[in-house]
This record gives sequence, structure tokens and C-alpha cells, in this order.
Amino acid sequence: MKHIAGIIRHAEQHCKARGARLTVKRKQVLAGLIQSDKALSAYELIDFCKKQYGESIPAMSVYRILEFLENELLVHKLNLANKYVACAHISCDHAHDVPQFLICGKCSKVKEISVKPSTIADLQITVQETGFKLISPQLEMNCLCNDCLAQVALQSRENIQ
Repeated sequence: MKHIAGIIRHAEQHCKARGARLTVKRKQVLAGLIQSDKALSAYELIDFCKKQYGESIPAMSVYRILEFLENELLVHKLNLANKYVACAHISCDHAHDVPQFLICGKCSKVKEISVKPSTIADLQITVQETGFKLISPQLEMNCLCNDCLAQVALQSRENIQ
């Protein structure tokens, strides 16, 4: 819990430096995303806040909070799943590469990785050459995490025996 409090404090300082305020409800929603290793929907965050803080936050408020957190670069929206994850780099003070997301198709665990801007620039050129315009460089890749991969391998061995 100490780790989460430190991340929240850093996020609060980040917002303050940008002229924004991280309210109590915003902190609660952000804490839910930080604690989860999976992407969460607005409704899952409503349930989290109800269980964790006894707070009933209306869906529209959660969506506004998520939009605020996304604009402040504290969370990312996974467009394919319509869910959100906390930015893996909230506590960093340096510029970041373009975030990409590995999403386990079995357990829904999400891992944020970075792709070099030069790779995205090459991709953008290829997209333009084919007659399209890249709107967002964010990639969401369907994967299997190591835990699920090991589970699949174990089940395969059991089925063979």
C-alpha cells in the first residue's frame, strides 16, 4: 500500500505542476488502476471504489475522471477492450517512448512496453505510402503471458499422458 501512496503522491505533484488537481475521487479511481494488473472498465472501477472506499461514484463521473487521468498522461485507454490501465511510467520524470500494450488473451493481464519513436516513424511512413493516415500509434497486441503459457503447456502434457 505504501508503494501505491507514493505513486499517487507523484501523480498529484504531476497534476499540480500542470495546473490541475487530483481530487479524492480521481485518486481513488487511479489507485484502482494502479493496483490491478489487468485493464479495468469504468464499471469495474465503480465496483472497486464501492468495495474499497464505500463510495458510490456514478458512471458518468468515472468516465469524466478517466478522461481527466488520460489527458494528464496518468492512464491509457485500451481502445479494443474499452478499458483502462495506469501508465507504467507515472513515477518517472523523463520523456517516454511510444507506449504499446501486450494483452494476455487468456487472463487479460496487461503489460505496457515502449517502442522507439523511430519505429513508429517508419510505421507512419509505411501507412502514408499505402494511402492512410495514422491517427494513433498505440498498438494493442494479443498475447499469452508466461503464466498462461506455462498453464497451457502443463495442460498439454497432462492430456498426452
